[in-house]
Amino acid sequence: MIQPIAFDFAWQKEDINTILPVTISAITFIIYWFTTKSEKVKSFFFQKFKFDDASAYYITFLRIVGFMAMGIVSGILCLIFIPDYSLSDYGLSYNPETAVFTVFWSVGLMIIIIPIAFLSSGKPANLINYPQIRARLWTRKITVINIVSWIVYLFGYEFLFRGILLFPLAGELGVWPAVAINIAFYSITHVPKGLKETIGAIILGLVLCILTLASGTIWIAVLTHVALALTNSFTAMKYHPDMHFTKS
Repeated sequence: MIQPIAFDFAWQKEDINTILPVTISAITFIIYWFTTKSEKVKSFFFQKFKFDDASAYYITFLRIVGFMAMGIVSGILCLIFIPDYSLSDYGLSYNPETAVFTVFWSVGLMIIIIPIAFLSSGKPANLINYPQIRARLWTRKITVINIVSWIVYLFGYEFLFRGILLFPLAGELGVWPAVAINIAFYSITHVPKGLKETIGAIILGLVLCILTLASGTIWIAVLTHVALALTNSFTAMKYHPDMHFTKS
């Protein structure tokens, strides 16, 4: 007969280094996700503005919520309750020793993922999700809003996933348990976008986790993710016959 395992339920001081990042990651993403699903939030913008502007302002608002929840709030909570970690310990720093490494892999990944994104841009599964702003006439203002809001949102997103959810767990649990937890969270957030994007998130998530830990910063993940998102946005537009750029 197998003997039951005697678990130790006593709280250890270092437990906060793993429990808080995991809990914060779940809660802040849930806040963002259910904000995106709120019909009240969506109707506010589409009742107040014309369709094109409403779409741009609505998506921008959601991205700001994501940035605030996953980037700002999570960062503040971790700095307060895990005082042993600074922003640089979460990868938010410049590391001169790995600067060339960061540039090399950022450019290298872009060379790989941008053509892949371009080739898949016209597929129905991709057109459902991109571009997120569904404006018919893309003015300069809407184009700039899309670019800036993507950068802001993905900075907060990657700070959470490749910073807060990765470095403390790698320090406490070891590299591979931390990477496994990170990939699990990261891939789950992509489930609503379909099977192919979820599988892609597993592969990309693994690569980004390894490169992030090797470089000691989150910048490879941020730059790569921004390049992927902007490519998806603007290449998908040509397959939407009702979407066009305008010089106004």
